[in-house]
Amino acid sequence: MGVSTHTMADYTSSVAPARLFQGYCIDTHNFLPEAMPSFIKSVDLVQGRPFKYAKNRVDEIDAGKFYCNYTTIEGGVVGDNIEKAVYETKFEPTSDGCPYTMVVHFHSKGEFVVSEEDVAAAKPNIKNMFNAAEEYLNANPQLYA
Repeated sequence: MGVSTHTMADYTSSVAPARLFQGYCIDTHNFLPEAMPSFIKSVDLVQGRPFKYAKNRVDEIDAGKFYCNYTTIEGGVVGDNIEKAVYETKFEPTSDGCPYTMVVHFHSKGEFVVSEEDVAAAKPNIKNMFNAAEEYLNANPQLYA
């Protein structure tokens, strides 16, 4: 088994890190369907592409540092070639906005290596989700304030 690590997101938002963290990491099951109703219906994917479902396990949440670590253990990218994917998400408070990073550690089966093409193909979806979340929070300034 090999592990390949990729930075899947590295953005800066004008939304406060506490609000982004609350929506993305703490209240995900309520927030994401509200922010992205055309893509997420409760915890079920409406669109179903490229994955029909994902089962995640939360490994660590540090609300003081706006950090969340979780592992996809079933569905999603997990399958014939990937045993699990470990996600590290971090929101940082700065005077210039809120940097957000997502680093993913893909634990592959056998000699499989996650290709740069696969990583590049996933990044626009992650960016679109982040943009939708940011727009929703900007349109609803009372949410998680």
